[in-house]
Amino acid sequence: MRTRRSVRRAAPAPAALLLAAALALTGCGAGDDTGGSGSAADRGAAAPQADGKAGSREAAPEGAGSGARATAPPKVTASHIIRTASLTVQVKDVPEALEQARTGTENAGGYVGNETTTRDAEGHERTRVVLRVPVEKYEEVLAELEGTGKLLDRSAKAEDVTDQVVDVESRIKTQRASVARIRELMDQAGKLSDVVTLEGELSTRQADLEALLARQKSLKDRTSLATITLSLSETPVKKEAKDDDPGFVDALAGGWNAFVTMLRWLAVAFGAVLPFAAVAALIVLLWVRVVRPRLPRRPAPAPAPAATALGPLPMARPAPEATRPRTPDGQD
Repeated sequence: MRTRRSVRRAAPAPAALLLAAALALTGCGAGDDTGGSGSAADRGAAAPQADGKAGSREAAPEGAGSGARATAPPKVTASHIIRTASLTVQVKDVPEALEQARTGTENAGGYVGNETTTRDAEGHERTRVVLRVPVEKYEEVLAELEGTGKLLDRSAKAEDVTDQVVDVESRIKTQRASVARIRELMDQAGKLSDVVTLEGELSTRQADLEALLARQKSLKDRTSLATITLSLSETPVKKEAKDDDPGFVDALAGGWNAFVTMLRWLAVAFGAVLPFAAVAALIVLLWVRVVRPRLPRRPAPAPAPAATALGPLPMARPAPEATRPRTPDGQD
């Protein structure tokens, strides 16, 4: 009787116990995955040894009877390397060289990525294109591109990401096992609250799994296809400096260029000031023709009498008559 009651009380598992069980199972799954990978590696390492032993037994009679057995070579883990290269090549005809590069890339099983073409003042073209080729054809395509013209610059880089690839694969296996266990717990859950909690946990782990899968896909693309950035130009990237001094013609050309540049800037300045000058002239014209005639005129003030610093000028007096001697007769 006591046993039945204890069983009945422990039947409904709460959400906390389910999550704890899920986390415990996840940890066990990680250990199982690690142990499984180690056992698989041990099996893989043991297989070549067995083959080596069999081969040594078969090759023993052919030897000189020394009885020595050939040891099997250790198993080499496949390496994952990201290869990138950059080339700058001077060619006679950029479109022709670009078409040749496209054809060689497509024949190797790759494809052409981003492409940029520019033209300088002298009419020479410069093209920059990104090529993606399989790693197996990387050296072959690189040598073919170098032979299209005069090689000006080359740089290559190799990055080993084997550890990252192995780590991502292991985490993906663990995450998939964790998602499967959460789904099993959801099937066993009897309460709605437990189902909601487990659904949130499942959504989080599913998002982590998708992020790991995206990273794995990116690593696979970068390790399976090498990236070559090719720059094609019809003129040298760096021109050699001239040793001779500039002459009269060079000075004349420089002065003419400066004069033309000055005229161009004057024209630009005149064009920038012209709208403001037109508006100002229109305002002055309206003031003179429309506004000013309508304003009331003030009477002109009377002119003040002229005065000097010493006061008003004295009035002119008539000159006295000249005294003449008179005759006794009273005549002058």
